[in-house]
Amino acid sequence: MRHFINLSDYTGEELLNILDLADDLKARLKRGIREPLFPRRTLAMIFEKQSLRTRVSFDCAMTHLGGSAMYLSGAEIGFGQRETWKEFASVLSEMVDLVMVRAKHHQDVVSLAKYSSIPVINGLTDFSHPCQAMADIMTFRELLKEKTGSANLVGKTLAWVGDGNNVAFSLAEICGLMGIRFTMGTPDGYRFTPEMTDYLAHHVPNLNMTVYENPADAVKGASVVYTDVWVSMGQEDLKEQKEKDLRPYQVNEELMANCPDAWFMHCLPARHNLEVTEGVLESPQCKIFQQAGNRLHAQKAILAALMREQDADGWAN
Repeated sequence: MRHFINLSDYTGEELLNILDLADDLKARLKRGIREPLFPRRTLAMIFEKQSLRTRVSFDCAMTHLGGSAMYLSGAEIGFGQRETWKEFASVLSEMVDLVMVRAKHHQDVVSLAKYSSIPVINGLTDFSHPCQAMADIMTFRELLKEKTGSANLVGKTLAWVGDGNNVAFSLAEICGLMGIRFTMGTPDGYRFTPEMTDYLAHHVPNLNMTVYENPADAVKGASVVYTDVWVSMGQEDLKEQKEKDLRPYQVNEELMANCPDAWFMHCLPARHNLEVTEGVLESPQCKIFQQAGNRLHAQKAILAALMREQDADGWAN
């Protein structure tokens, strides 16, 4: 059974094939084509954290594909608390076709997948955010193709500025799989954890990553500059310290002047004039809405790819 939990469970070529499918599905949708490729399939969506983009994009994606999605509150169903992972996964596997989980703890998603006979998709954990990274690289390819006529990512640079969080980790992972150089402008104490560093070294050995203390050094020569909120959900007690430590890593007009041809990305929601200034968000370099919109198309392709594998294994439409 194939899941979508860690990007490095796939080869770079396999991920590019999924993105090619996303491009095709997006082009068809723009022409008004919403083919019910997988009618009557059901996606269970488990949420332990608030969501706008993840919930709406997965729900719409299943509807476009001819299926349906159901929202399950982690608290309401007792996710990881009321019964064993084997019991929980086995029951869901009897009732639905796929599961997407937006979880607090990465190991909970891994445990669910261990006992699941249906595909499990990581919609976000404290460790990684692979669906976001797929939409980001889809956007990167679109922008490159529009600008140069080629979507070839090899040798391009994506620069991360700020806290080395779960989104940064998944971007590093996918950059290593696709031949993109990954730079980080991040202070000591906010870089990848030893667990993340060890994982990348073992699973993405070809990653070309450089970490800089000075964010201006990180963004020089970059095609994309990316940041995220400094204080994620559940870190409210660290707010004052993190904002103080990361203030020099704000993405502002001065920083973007070091890479005038770069695009700006943010996974949203953004804290205006904290990690990024209003001026950058309103600039022509900012591509956050194209990026957010591509969550729908990238995730639709992930769902389609997983359901195709189910059919290949003997499932009927």
